[in-house]
Amino acid sequence: MTQPIHLVCPHCDAINRIPADRIDHKPTCGKCKKPLFTGHPVELNDGNFARHISNNDLPVVVDFWAPWCGPCKMMAPHFESAARQLEPRVRLAKLNTEQAQGTAAKYGIRSIPTLAVFKNGREVTRQAGAMDARSLNQWIQSQLR
Repeated sequence: MTQPIHLVCPHCDAINRIPADRIDHKPTCGKCKKPLFTGHPVELNDGNFARHISNNDLPVVVDFWAPWCGPCKMMAPHFESAARQLEPRVRLAKLNTEQAQGTAAKYGIRSIPTLAVFKNGREVTRQAGAMDARSLNQWIQSQLR
């Protein structure tokens, strides 16, 4: 058995310990029994943002967006596709900056969309502006090396 990793459930926000060698075997949450990977970005808010960023051993890529933002709407299906392609090696998440203004302010989000990569609870890089599916996948994978 390999070293366990911690994953926050996208449904109930419970922290789960999963053997690293079992991550590809469709793990489920110990609390709510739902899948830990859904192929969709996790919806974050002011209440659960810190938990997901600080307690996931996987890198977390956050799309800071707003519903009125045209480029955000344009990039949304590409970000959704990236979640399907990149799980379970990375967690993709979305934060609506209109609803989570405290978190957006804390991280100094000045333009949207902005993508930020978090590892071990800390932001390691960010990129502003919309990307197509190919550019998005390439950028995320380049940040995981």
